[in-house]
Amino acid sequence: MNEQIVARHWLAIIAPKAAPAVATSTVLILARIWNANGAQHSIGNAVLMTALSLAAGAAGVCASIGRAGDPVVAGTAFAASGGLALAGVAGYADGVSLPLLLWVLATAVAYGLAARYWRTDRRERVAYERHVSDRREERAHIERVETIRGTTQIEVARTGAAYAEQLAQALVTRAALPGFDPAAVEAVGLPELPTHHRGA
Repeated sequence: MNEQIVARHWLAIIAPKAAPAVATSTVLILARIWNANGAQHSIGNAVLMTALSLAAGAAGVCASIGRAGDPVVAGTAFAASGGLALAGVAGYADGVSLPLLLWVLATAVAYGLAARYWRTDRRERVAYERHVSDRREERAHIERVETIRGTTQIEVARTGAAYAEQLAQALVTRAALPGFDPAAVEAVGLPELPTHHRGA
């Protein structure tokens, strides 16, 4: 069974691993730009970011404990809540040390949550590859057995046909011998010739 080999580009391999760091870094950079443009010590901006963060967190709680309980929606809402909280603190704070500390914590939490999903995805991928490998081996075994069986049947048929042809040739040759007496052949226990050979 021939399979196409697809080599993934190295960027496609590391992109999912870099996504949490890129996301938190983007939030931090945009929040610091917002800080430089007037968000520092702005009570209205702080209240807005707090309200948005709490609303996103509440949406995550509702999505996780609701009757349908969609984990993707809940995870997205909690990630948005954390990102808004990080952006609010980074935009409102005076120095860079507190935003950097929150960025490190947010990145660590994001990688911790992502690692769980990566492990699950890797387990599912390994289980799928094992299943495909088992099926492939089973199909290859069935193909080998059927090939051996078909070859054996062909050889048996070929041998039977060759034997029948040799037997017919021997009967014809024996009947054509001069002074051949079918009664003498039958008397010693050899097989009787067919009637049309007797007439010949």
